[in-house]
Amino acid sequence: MELRNLKTFQVVADQLNLSKAAEILSYTQPTISVQIQALERELGHPLFNRVGKKTFLTPTGKLVKHHTDIILNAISDMESALKTLDEPYGKLAIAAPEYYYGRHLSLLISSFIKDHPKVKLDLACYNSKETIKLISSHQADIGIIAGKYNSPEMESINLDTEEVMMVTTQEIAQQYDLSTVFSHYPLITYRESCNLEDVIKGCLSELQYQPTNIIESGSDEAIKHSAINQTSIALLSSDGIKEELATGKLVPIHRFQHRVETSLIYLKSRSEEANIQSFSDLLKQAWKPLED
Repeated sequence: MELRNLKTFQVVADQLNLSKAAEILSYTQPTISVQIQALERELGHPLFNRVGKKTFLTPTGKLVKHHTDIILNAISDMESALKTLDEPYGKLAIAAPEYYYGRHLSLLISSFIKDHPKVKLDLACYNSKETIKLISSHQADIGIIAGKYNSPEMESINLDTEEVMMVTTQEIAQQYDLSTVFSHYPLITYRESCNLEDVIKGCLSELQYQPTNIIESGSDEAIKHSAINQTSIALLSSDGIKEELATGKLVPIHRFQHRVETSLIYLKSRSEEANIQSFSDLLKQAWKPLED
């Protein structure tokens, strides 16, 4: 059974008019008639009836039309999927915490769009743990997360490693010793959904510090401003407070051996898709230079 004849039959069955079908297919009417007759001979049944000037599908024609639609739609889906393996094309869904969009991804996305105009980007802001779930369930294609993620199904690539420090204002640091600071001020740090529980536990263990009052937040900005406003001391990665450290708004009261990683994640089974390959290559090449 020739695919060309099925495609011609589908258009004729949709239009029920040979002249319209010929216009759509850019065929002559005799060519269309020959293809339909060839398909009818192969199937052993007529596909169309004519009553006066009107054309109708026979019961066989209706059955063949139903299955032809399924077959040709499946072929169309396959062709679209194959295009994603050859060159960046179609939709690319990216999930990441809002922090990364503001500091990194906005610049990289602009560059990617210029190089790959056939790709339609879908950007979503989620915390790191939600991002991992979206990648695992195929609801997003590429994710950026804080911390590591180890899974046999997931590719996890380090994009950056940052220092972790405990910070406060210069006034508090000069006025009190460390033990007094710990006893007078609560600690604000990342909440569990930020995927940094192990880093936080490691830092507190390193310092042998068990805060009696911990405030959790999913926002780097909220954590930073809580420290600036002397509401609390803060546990933060160094990248987000470069300006505050440079201007003296915040000062480190302890620098930890533990580090915070930024990771690129996607499913290993999808690693050869052109959209994922091209965007991940851009991230690996350009992420760290943005830091310099």
